[in-house]
Amino acid sequence: MEKVAFIINPFSAKKNYQPFLDALQKKVENPLYYISESIEGTFDFIHQNFDQVDIFVAVGGDGTISTVAQKLINTEKILAIFPAGSGNGFSNETNFHKNLDELLDKIKAKKSRNIDTFLVNEKLSINVSGTGFDGKVVKEFEKTERGFKNYIKVSIQTFFNYKPIKVKFITENFKQYNGKYLMLNIANTRQFGNNAYIAPKASKSDGLVDLVLVKKFPLTYSPFFAFRMFTKRLKDDDYVTYLPVSEIEFKVSTKNWHLDGEFNKIKSPIHIKVLPKSLRILI
Repeated sequence: MEKVAFIINPFSAKKNYQPFLDALQKKVENPLYYISESIEGTFDFIHQNFDQVDIFVAVGGDGTISTVAQKLINTEKILAIFPAGSGNGFSNETNFHKNLDELLDKIKAKKSRNIDTFLVNEKLSINVSGTGFDGKVVKEFEKTERGFKNYIKVSIQTFFNYKPIKVKFITENFKQYNGKYLMLNIANTRQFGNNAYIAPKASKSDGLVDLVLVKKFPLTYSPFFAFRMFTKRLKDDDYVTYLPVSEIEFKVSTKNWHLDGEFNKIKSPIHIKVLPKSLRILI
């Protein structure tokens, strides 16, 4: 296992990473691991061990995975995942589970494939990023102790007073979609996390992302919207438009974004660009 490194986010999984570390040390002799306290620290660890490590395992949620992935883009290094976040959207979509034995078997087999990623104004995203309502929800959600119940609670509270965002497309052929929206998402995979499928037809290996435009709907409709999202039926929803794109530019009336579930401030105009087959992941 000397060619594998485990990068552990100690703030994921309700800050209880010790059981994972205990199990790892029982099953693997002298594992190479790093308990990350910062993004910079993670970058330094990857840089220091880059030449001798083949597989980097991100132990955390989508934000942790995205941080590790930033340094593995367009290289031969392989990303693996032990999910320990609140939503685990990307690990759900790439078939990684909270099962250490299964992960170690995959590492021994060392089979991998390349998938797409994308940029939002030069910031990397691997799963789903967005602005509008869900960008605001993520901002408020980060003030809580996380967890699915808190996410729902924050979502409902935010919905009552949230004003739609204005979107104006710069790219020709898309100007007919200019208007006000509850939220705008860019989906490389199908789900936010917790099996909430915002883009049920998205593929992470087709060179495209789904640009998802959601119009504001009445509060009374929200249970139906949620039901469709959790049952992969949003593609049939009258309030949702899907635009598969490889590159697009637009202006938006807010700086509040989430990138793979992590809050970011990003200034308009926005440039989205897919990086085809740019990330190698363990299968």
